[in-house]
Amino acid sequence: MARPSHLRDDREKVDNSVSPLELFFDLVFVFAVTQLSHYLLEHHTLAGALQTLVMFLAVWWAWIYTAWATNWLDPGRAPVRLVLLLVMLLSMVLSSSIPAAFGPAGLSFALAYVAIQVGRTFYTAWAREGLGRGSTKNMLRATIYFAVSGCLWIAGGLDSDPNRRLLWWMAALAVEYSGPSTFFYVPGLGRSTIADWNISGAHMAERAGLFIIIALGESIIVTGATFAELEPSHATVLAFVSAFISSVAMWWIYFDVGARRGSELIEHDDRPGLIGRQAYTYGHIPIVAGIIVIAVADEQVLTHPTGHLEPYFVAALVGGAILFICGAMLFKRMTSGQQFWPLSHCAGLVLFALIGLWAFVGHPEPLTLHIAATASFLVIALWEWGSFHGGWTERLERLSGSKG
Repeated sequence: MARPSHLRDDREKVDNSVSPLELFFDLVFVFAVTQLSHYLLEHHTLAGALQTLVMFLAVWWAWIYTAWATNWLDPGRAPVRLVLLLVMLLSMVLSSSIPAAFGPAGLSFALAYVAIQVGRTFYTAWAREGLGRGSTKNMLRATIYFAVSGCLWIAGGLDSDPNRRLLWWMAALAVEYSGPSTFFYVPGLGRSTIADWNISGAHMAERAGLFIIIALGESIIVTGATFAELEPSHATVLAFVSAFISSVAMWWIYFDVGARRGSELIEHDDRPGLIGRQAYTYGHIPIVAGIIVIAVADEQVLTHPTGHLEPYFVAALVGGAILFICGAMLFKRMTSGQQFWPLSHCAGLVLFALIGLWAFVGHPEPLTLHIAATASFLVIALWEWGSFHGGWTERLERLSGSKG
Protein backbone atom coordinates (compact mmCIF):
# COMPACT_ATOMS: atom_id res chain seq x y z
CA MET A 1 0.00 0.00 0.00
CA ALA A 2 1.02 3.62 -0.49
CA ARG A 3 2.74 5.37 2.41
CA PRO A 4 0.96 8.75 2.79
CA SER A 5 3.37 9.80 5.56
CA HIS A 6 6.01 10.19 2.82
CA LEU A 7 3.95 11.66 -0.04
CA ARG A 8 2.53 15.01 -1.00
CA ASP A 9 -1.23 15.39 -0.63
CA ASP A 10 -3.57 15.48 -3.60
CA ARG A 11 -1.83 17.98 -5.90
CA GLU A 12 -5.18 19.40 -6.91
CA LYS A 13 -5.85 20.64 -3.37
CA VAL A 14 -2.47 21.88 -2.17
CA ASP A 15 0.30 24.24 -3.19
CA ASN A 16 3.14 22.23 -4.69
CA SER A 17 5.62 25.11 -4.70
CA VAL A 18 9.27 24.51 -3.91
CA SER A 19 9.89 23.95 -0.20
CA PRO A 20 12.59 25.60 1.95
CA LEU A 21 14.33 22.23 2.27
CA GLU A 22 14.61 21.93 -1.51
CA LEU A 23 16.19 25.39 -1.62
CA PHE A 24 18.59 24.35 1.16
CA PHE A 25 19.36 21.16 -0.75
CA ASP A 26 20.29 23.21 -3.82
CA LEU A 27 23.14 24.91 -1.94
CA VAL A 28 25.24 21.78 -2.39
CA PHE A 29 24.88 22.10 -6.13
CA VAL A 30 26.14 25.69 -6.08
CA PHE A 31 29.32 24.11 -4.71
CA ALA A 32 29.19 21.36 -7.35
CA VAL A 33 28.88 23.83 -10.23
CA THR A 34 31.78 25.87 -8.83
CA GLN A 35 33.90 22.73 -8.65
CA LEU A 36 33.08 21.87 -12.26
CA SER A 37 34.01 25.30 -13.64
CA HIS A 38 37.27 25.30 -11.65
CA TYR A 39 38.10 21.82 -12.91
CA LEU A 40 37.56 22.90 -16.52
CA LEU A 41 39.67 26.02 -15.92
CA GLU A 42 42.56 23.92 -14.60
CA HIS A 43 42.23 21.17 -17.25
CA HIS A 44 41.66 23.12 -20.48
CA THR A 45 42.48 20.23 -22.81
CA LEU A 46 40.24 17.94 -24.82
CA ALA A 47 40.62 15.22 -22.17
CA GLY A 48 39.84 17.74 -19.43
CA ALA A 49 36.75 18.93 -21.29
CA LEU A 50 35.48 15.34 -21.67
CA GLN A 51 36.14 14.63 -18.00
CA THR A 52 34.27 17.79 -16.99
CA LEU A 53 31.38 16.84 -19.28
CA VAL A 54 31.08 13.38 -17.69
CA MET A 55 31.09 14.83 -14.17
CA PHE A 56 28.61 17.54 -15.14
CA LEU A 57 26.19 14.97 -16.60
CA ALA A 58 26.44 12.97 -13.37
CA VAL A 59 25.81 16.06 -11.21
CA TRP A 60 22.85 17.11 -13.36
CA TRP A 61 21.36 13.60 -13.32
CA ALA A 62 21.64 13.39 -9.53
CA TRP A 63 19.91 16.76 -9.16
CA ILE A 64 17.14 16.34 -11.75
CA TYR A 65 16.12 12.91 -10.45
CA THR A 66 15.88 14.38 -6.97
CA ALA A 67 13.64 17.11 -8.42
CA TRP A 68 11.40 14.39 -9.89
CA ALA A 69 11.36 12.54 -6.56
CA THR A 70 10.36 15.62 -4.53
CA ASN A 71 7.54 16.19 -6.99
CA TRP A 72 5.93 13.12 -5.39
CA LEU A 73 7.58 13.02 -1.97
CA ASP A 74 6.67 15.66 0.61
CA PRO A 75 9.80 17.43 1.94
CA GLY A 76 7.75 18.67 4.88
CA ARG A 77 7.37 15.15 6.29
CA ALA A 78 10.05 13.88 8.65
CA PRO A 79 11.02 10.63 6.80
CA VAL A 80 11.41 12.47 3.49
CA ARG A 81 13.33 15.25 5.17
CA LEU A 82 15.83 12.77 6.58
CA VAL A 83 16.26 11.07 3.20
CA LEU A 84 16.86 14.41 1.44
CA LEU A 85 19.41 15.45 4.05
CA LEU A 86 21.22 12.15 3.55
CA VAL A 87 21.20 12.72 -0.22
CA MET A 88 22.51 16.22 0.48
CA LEU A 89 25.41 14.77 2.52
CA LEU A 90 26.26 12.30 -0.24
CA SER A 91 26.07 15.16 -2.77
CA MET A 92 28.66 17.02 -0.68
CA VAL A 93 30.94 13.97 -0.92
CA LEU A 94 30.30 13.83 -4.69
CA SER A 95 31.07 17.55 -5.14
CA SER A 96 34.16 17.42 -2.94
CA SER A 97 35.52 14.55 -5.04
CA ILE A 98 35.30 16.45 -8.35
CA PRO A 99 38.83 17.95 -8.34
CA ALA A 100 40.41 14.48 -7.99
CA ALA A 101 37.65 12.37 -9.56
CA PHE A 102 40.03 11.21 -12.30
CA GLY A 103 42.75 10.66 -9.71
CA PRO A 104 42.69 9.30 -6.16
CA ALA A 105 39.07 10.33 -5.42
CA GLY A 106 37.53 8.35 -8.29
CA LEU A 107 36.03 5.64 -6.10
CA SER A 108 34.62 8.21 -3.66
CA PHE A 109 32.93 10.03 -6.53
CA ALA A 110 31.50 6.79 -7.93
CA LEU A 111 30.27 5.37 -4.61
CA ALA A 112 28.61 8.65 -3.59
CA TYR A 113 26.87 8.95 -6.96
CA VAL A 114 25.63 5.35 -7.01
CA ALA A 115 24.38 5.62 -3.42
CA ILE A 116 22.42 8.78 -4.31
CA GLN A 117 20.79 7.38 -7.43
CA VAL A 118 20.01 3.84 -6.29
CA GLY A 119 19.05 4.76 -2.72
CA ARG A 120 16.79 7.71 -3.50
CA THR A 121 15.09 6.03 -6.46
CA PHE A 122 14.39 2.81 -4.55
CA TYR A 123 13.06 4.83 -1.61
CA THR A 124 10.71 6.72 -3.94
CA ALA A 125 9.42 3.41 -5.36
CA TRP A 126 8.88 2.07 -1.82
CA ALA A 127 7.06 5.25 -0.69
CA ARG A 128 4.77 5.28 -3.75
CA GLU A 129 3.77 1.61 -3.52
CA GLY A 130 0.05 1.30 -4.02
CA LEU A 131 -0.41 4.55 -5.96
CA GLY A 132 -0.77 2.37 -9.00
CA ARG A 133 1.19 -0.58 -10.19
CA GLY A 134 2.52 1.41 -13.12
CA SER A 135 3.76 4.24 -10.89
CA THR A 136 5.63 1.88 -8.58
CA LYS A 137 7.02 -0.24 -11.41
CA ASN A 138 8.26 2.93 -13.12
CA MET A 139 10.53 3.72 -10.17
CA LEU A 140 11.59 0.08 -9.83
CA ARG A 141 12.63 0.05 -13.47
CA ALA A 142 14.61 3.25 -12.92
CA THR A 143 16.28 1.64 -9.89
CA ILE A 144 17.35 -1.29 -12.07
CA TYR A 145 18.90 1.10 -14.60
CA PHE A 146 20.87 2.80 -11.82
CA ALA A 147 21.94 -0.53 -10.34
CA VAL A 148 23.27 -1.71 -13.71
CA SER A 149 25.07 1.58 -14.40
CA GLY A 150 26.32 1.57 -10.80
CA CYS A 151 28.48 -1.47 -11.57
CA LEU A 152 30.11 0.54 -14.37
CA TRP A 153 30.62 3.58 -12.13
CA ILE A 154 32.32 1.49 -9.45
CA ALA A 155 34.43 -0.40 -12.02
CA GLY A 156 35.62 2.96 -13.32
CA GLY A 157 36.37 4.18 -9.82
CA LEU A 158 38.51 1.10 -9.21
CA ASP A 159 40.40 1.50 -12.50
CA SER A 160 43.50 3.61 -11.85
CA ASP A 161 43.93 4.66 -15.48
CA PRO A 162 42.09 7.98 -16.06
CA ASN A 163 41.44 7.24 -19.74
CA ARG A 164 39.85 3.87 -19.01
CA ARG A 165 37.93 5.44 -16.11
CA LEU A 166 36.51 7.96 -18.56
CA LEU A 167 35.32 5.12 -20.81
CA TRP A 168 33.74 3.21 -17.91
CA TRP A 169 31.86 6.29 -16.77
CA MET A 170 30.76 7.24 -20.29
CA ALA A 171 29.28 3.76 -20.63
CA ALA A 172 27.49 4.19 -17.28
CA LEU A 173 25.99 7.49 -18.41
CA ALA A 174 24.88 5.93 -21.70
CA VAL A 175 22.86 3.37 -19.73
CA GLU A 176 21.32 6.00 -17.46
CA TYR A 177 20.53 8.60 -20.10
CA SER A 178 18.83 5.99 -22.26
CA GLY A 179 16.35 5.28 -19.46
CA PRO A 180 13.77 8.07 -19.87
CA SER A 181 13.97 7.97 -23.68
CA THR A 182 13.17 4.22 -23.68
CA PHE A 183 10.56 4.59 -20.91
CA PHE A 184 12.88 2.50 -18.69
CA TYR A 185 12.33 -0.64 -20.69
CA VAL A 186 13.37 -3.75 -18.73
CA PRO A 187 12.94 -7.29 -20.15
CA GLY A 188 10.22 -9.04 -18.18
CA LEU A 189 8.95 -5.78 -16.62
CA GLY A 190 8.03 -4.00 -19.83
CA ARG A 191 8.25 -0.23 -20.10
CA SER A 192 6.67 2.75 -18.36
CA THR A 193 3.95 4.97 -19.83
CA ILE A 194 3.36 8.70 -19.84
CA ALA A 195 0.60 8.14 -17.27
CA ASP A 196 3.23 6.80 -14.84
CA TRP A 197 5.00 10.17 -14.98
CA ASN A 198 2.16 12.22 -13.53
CA ILE A 199 3.82 15.28 -11.99
CA SER A 200 3.09 18.83 -10.89
CA GLY A 201 4.22 20.80 -13.92
CA ALA A 202 4.54 24.06 -11.98
CA HIS A 203 6.87 22.39 -9.46
CA MET A 204 9.10 20.92 -12.17
CA ALA A 205 9.35 24.26 -14.02
CA GLU A 206 10.19 26.12 -10.82
CA ARG A 207 12.86 23.56 -9.86
CA ALA A 208 14.52 23.79 -13.29
CA GLY A 209 14.47 27.57 -13.18
CA LEU A 210 16.15 27.48 -9.78
CA PHE A 211 18.99 25.37 -11.17
CA ILE A 212 19.53 28.00 -13.85
CA ILE A 213 19.79 30.51 -10.99
CA ILE A 214 22.35 28.20 -9.33
CA ALA A 215 24.50 28.15 -12.47
CA LEU A 216 24.21 31.91 -13.03
CA GLY A 217 24.87 32.52 -9.34
CA GLU A 218 28.09 30.55 -9.60
CA SER A 219 29.10 32.77 -12.52
CA ILE A 220 28.42 35.87 -10.41
CA ILE A 221 30.45 34.40 -7.52
CA VAL A 222 33.40 33.65 -9.82
CA THR A 223 33.27 37.16 -11.27
CA GLY A 224 33.10 38.87 -7.88
CA ALA A 225 35.69 36.67 -6.16
CA THR A 226 38.18 37.02 -9.02
CA PHE A 227 37.73 40.79 -9.27
CA ALA A 228 38.20 41.19 -5.51
CA GLU A 229 41.68 39.67 -5.75
CA LEU A 230 42.82 41.92 -8.62
CA GLU A 231 44.43 45.33 -8.65
CA PRO A 232 41.75 47.59 -10.20
CA SER A 233 42.60 48.95 -13.62
CA HIS A 234 40.70 50.26 -16.61
CA ALA A 235 40.84 46.83 -18.28
CA THR A 236 39.83 44.78 -15.22
CA VAL A 237 36.92 47.10 -14.43
CA LEU A 238 35.66 46.79 -18.02
CA ALA A 239 36.06 43.00 -17.83
CA PHE A 240 34.14 42.94 -14.54
CA VAL A 241 31.28 44.98 -16.00
CA SER A 242 31.21 42.89 -19.19
CA ALA A 243 31.07 39.61 -17.24
CA PHE A 244 28.26 40.91 -15.03
CA ILE A 245 26.18 42.19 -17.95
CA SER A 246 26.72 38.89 -19.76
CA SER A 247 25.22 36.99 -16.79
CA VAL A 248 22.29 39.42 -16.63
CA ALA A 249 21.63 39.00 -20.36
CA MET A 250 21.63 35.19 -20.07
CA TRP A 251 19.21 35.44 -17.14
CA TRP A 252 16.98 37.68 -19.26
CA ILE A 253 17.10 35.37 -22.28
CA TYR A 254 15.98 32.39 -20.20
CA PHE A 255 13.44 33.94 -17.83
CA ASP A 256 11.76 36.80 -19.70
CA VAL A 257 9.81 34.62 -22.14
CA GLY A 258 11.00 31.01 -22.11
CA ALA A 259 10.70 30.10 -18.42
CA ARG A 260 7.27 31.70 -18.03
CA ARG A 261 5.88 30.16 -21.19
CA GLY A 262 7.34 26.76 -20.31
CA SER A 263 5.78 26.88 -16.85
CA GLU A 264 2.36 27.74 -18.30
CA LEU A 265 2.54 24.92 -20.84
CA ILE A 266 3.63 22.14 -18.49
CA GLU A 267 1.15 23.26 -15.83
CA HIS A 268 -1.86 23.08 -18.14
CA ASP A 269 -0.87 20.28 -20.52
CA ASP A 270 -2.44 16.85 -19.96
CA ARG A 271 1.00 15.21 -20.43
CA PRO A 272 3.23 17.05 -17.96
CA GLY A 273 5.52 14.05 -17.58
CA LEU A 274 6.37 14.04 -21.28
CA ILE A 275 7.19 17.75 -21.24
CA GLY A 276 9.14 17.24 -18.03
CA ARG A 277 11.25 14.60 -19.75
CA GLN A 278 11.86 16.46 -23.01
CA ALA A 279 12.04 20.15 -22.10
CA TYR A 280 13.41 19.96 -18.57
CA THR A 281 15.22 16.66 -17.95
CA TYR A 282 17.05 16.63 -21.30
CA GLY A 283 16.39 20.10 -22.72
CA HIS A 284 18.06 22.05 -19.91
CA ILE A 285 21.40 20.23 -20.18
CA PRO A 286 22.99 22.50 -22.85
CA ILE A 287 21.63 25.62 -21.13
CA VAL A 288 23.31 24.81 -17.82
CA ALA A 289 26.47 23.49 -19.51
CA GLY A 290 26.79 26.71 -21.52
CA ILE A 291 26.56 28.87 -18.40
CA ILE A 292 29.26 26.81 -16.65
CA VAL A 293 31.60 27.03 -19.65
CA ILE A 294 31.09 30.79 -20.02
CA ALA A 295 31.99 31.22 -16.33
CA VAL A 296 35.45 29.90 -17.25
CA ALA A 297 35.77 32.58 -19.93
CA ASP A 298 34.60 35.24 -17.45
CA GLU A 299 37.33 34.31 -14.99
CA GLN A 300 39.96 34.28 -17.71
CA VAL A 301 39.05 37.70 -19.09
CA LEU A 302 39.29 39.16 -15.60
CA THR A 303 42.76 37.77 -14.96
CA HIS A 304 44.08 38.28 -18.52
CA PRO A 305 42.04 41.06 -20.18
CA THR A 306 44.84 42.06 -22.56
CA GLY A 307 47.58 40.30 -24.43
CA HIS A 308 47.59 37.07 -26.43
CA LEU A 309 44.25 35.41 -27.20
CA GLU A 310 44.39 31.83 -25.93
CA PRO A 311 42.51 29.17 -27.95
CA TYR A 312 40.85 27.71 -24.85
CA PHE A 313 39.48 31.15 -23.93
CA VAL A 314 37.88 31.45 -27.37
CA ALA A 315 36.53 27.91 -27.09
CA ALA A 316 35.02 28.64 -23.67
CA LEU A 317 33.51 31.97 -24.69
CA VAL A 318 32.15 31.07 -28.13
CA GLY A 319 31.47 27.39 -27.40
CA GLY A 320 29.71 28.17 -24.11
CA ALA A 321 27.57 30.82 -25.78
CA ILE A 322 26.56 28.49 -28.61
CA LEU A 323 25.69 25.76 -26.09
CA PHE A 324 23.52 28.18 -24.11
CA ILE A 325 21.75 29.66 -27.14
CA CYS A 326 21.10 26.26 -28.74
CA GLY A 327 19.73 24.96 -25.44
CA ALA A 328 17.48 28.01 -25.03
CA MET A 329 16.27 27.62 -28.62
CA LEU A 330 15.48 23.96 -28.09
CA PHE A 331 13.68 24.63 -24.82
CA LYS A 332 11.57 27.42 -26.32
CA ARG A 333 10.71 25.33 -29.36
CA MET A 334 9.57 22.47 -27.10
CA THR A 335 7.42 24.75 -24.94
CA SER A 336 6.07 27.21 -27.51
CA GLY A 337 3.31 24.96 -28.81
CA GLN A 338 4.53 25.82 -32.31
CA GLN A 339 7.23 24.37 -34.52
CA PHE A 340 9.52 27.36 -34.88
CA TRP A 341 13.02 28.43 -33.90
CA PRO A 342 13.30 31.89 -32.24
CA LEU A 343 14.64 34.29 -34.87
CA SER A 344 16.55 36.30 -32.26
CA HIS A 345 18.44 33.16 -31.20
CA CYS A 346 19.21 32.21 -34.80
CA ALA A 347 20.67 35.68 -35.30
CA GLY A 348 22.64 35.22 -32.09
CA LEU A 349 24.21 32.02 -33.40
CA VAL A 350 25.29 33.89 -36.52
CA LEU A 351 26.81 36.65 -34.37
CA PHE A 352 28.79 34.19 -32.28
CA ALA A 353 29.97 32.34 -35.37
CA LEU A 354 31.29 35.67 -36.65
CA ILE A 355 32.94 36.33 -33.27
CA GLY A 356 34.68 32.97 -33.52
CA LEU A 357 35.83 33.77 -37.04
CA TRP A 358 37.06 37.19 -35.90
CA ALA A 359 39.05 35.56 -33.10
CA PHE A 360 40.68 33.22 -35.61
CA VAL A 361 41.45 35.87 -38.23
CA GLY A 362 41.78 39.18 -36.38
CA HIS A 363 43.28 38.04 -33.04
CA PRO A 364 41.65 40.76 -30.90
CA GLU A 365 42.49 41.08 -27.22
CA PRO A 366 40.44 38.88 -24.82
CA LEU A 367 38.58 41.88 -23.35
CA THR A 368 37.54 43.12 -26.80
CA LEU A 369 36.25 39.69 -27.75
CA HIS A 370 34.39 39.33 -24.44
CA ILE A 371 32.69 42.70 -24.86
CA ALA A 372 31.58 41.67 -28.36
CA ALA A 373 30.10 38.46 -26.90
CA THR A 374 28.28 40.41 -24.19
CA ALA A 375 26.88 42.80 -26.79
CA SER A 376 25.62 39.79 -28.77
CA PHE A 377 23.81 38.42 -25.72
CA LEU A 378 22.22 41.84 -25.23
CA VAL A 379 21.05 41.88 -28.86
CA ILE A 380 19.31 38.53 -28.36
CA ALA A 381 17.72 39.58 -25.06
CA LEU A 382 16.47 42.95 -26.32
CA TRP A 383 15.26 41.51 -29.64
CA GLU A 384 13.18 38.87 -27.90
CA TRP A 385 12.00 41.28 -25.22
CA GLY A 386 10.64 43.61 -27.87
CA SER A 387 9.06 40.84 -29.92
CA PHE A 388 6.42 39.70 -27.42
CA HIS A 389 3.38 41.17 -25.67
CA GLY A 390 2.54 43.83 -28.21
CA GLY A 391 6.02 44.49 -29.52
CA TRP A 392 8.32 47.44 -28.94
CA THR A 393 5.61 50.09 -28.93
CA GLU A 394 3.68 48.59 -26.04
CA ARG A 395 6.88 47.77 -24.16
CA LEU A 396 8.14 51.34 -24.34
CA GLU A 397 4.72 52.73 -23.39
CA ARG A 398 4.71 50.56 -20.28
CA LEU A 399 8.23 51.66 -19.36
CA SER A 400 7.33 55.31 -19.75
CA GLY A 401 4.15 54.86 -17.70
CA SER A 402 1.89 56.20 -20.44
CA LYS A 403 -0.09 52.98 -20.61
CA GLY A 404 -1.76 50.86 -17.98
